[in-house]
Amino acid sequence: MALYHIEKLIAKAVLDYQMIQEGDRILIGASGGKDSTTLAWALSRRRKWQRPSFELVALRIATDVPGGQLPPEAVRYIENLYRSWEIPLITIEVPVMALVKPGQAMNCYWCSTLRRTELLKYALSHGCNKIALGHHLDDILTTLLMNMTKKGELGTMPPRLRYEKYPIEIIRPLTLVTEEQIRNFAEEMGWAKHTCSCAWGGDKERKDYQRRLEVLTGGSKEAKYLMLRSLSHIKEGYLA
Repeated sequence: MALYHIEKLIAKAVLDYQMIQEGDRILIGASGGKDSTTLAWALSRRRKWQRPSFELVALRIATDVPGGQLPPEAVRYIENLYRSWEIPLITIEVPVMALVKPGQAMNCYWCSTLRRTELLKYALSHGCNKIALGHHLDDILTTLLMNMTKKGELGTMPPRLRYEKYPIEIIRPLTLVTEEQIRNFAEEMGWAKHTCSCAWGGDKERKDYQRRLEVLTGGSKEAKYLMLRSLSHIKEGYLA
């Protein structure tokens, strides 16, 4: 049952936001977690059965962050999954800790920014015109709340984003899928759990905003969909 719902929601997001076109070469950001694994699974199935035709390649970024490395058996497990889906999986090493400048505090945002930069560099140098990331509906709405209450900005991670400086687009096919749906799906598939256990991976502030989102919506998927919908149905005459 979870498989059907996940695939249906991803298909709707891909079509509604026109994420994939004929001849695309898509780079998947592969962390090994449930989100990117679900993303890779779904895109591999879509490539096999749907049109337009497109190519897939995945990049896993290994860092020197203490506690952030996957154990060898987990790496082999992920490699076998991607091999079964016929998605080339490349791993590169990025010395995140070594790149922290004197006086600069190490944090989750810094690490994710570096990893995003590496994804972009790899895409540009290997003929990929799109990067697929595993952000889901809860990620998008949590970022929305954080931007509103911390920056006074109405903005978040869009389902589809084109860089101004580079011929690359970011796509987020899990836009309509909640974290709970992904968690249930991963359990149904029997995938091993792999999570970052570094000292900065908890991101307490973001987790606090995730709880606020659940309070605001009462955990309702329908309420979350309406929040997302509001971002593309703006009544400018009623804004400050």
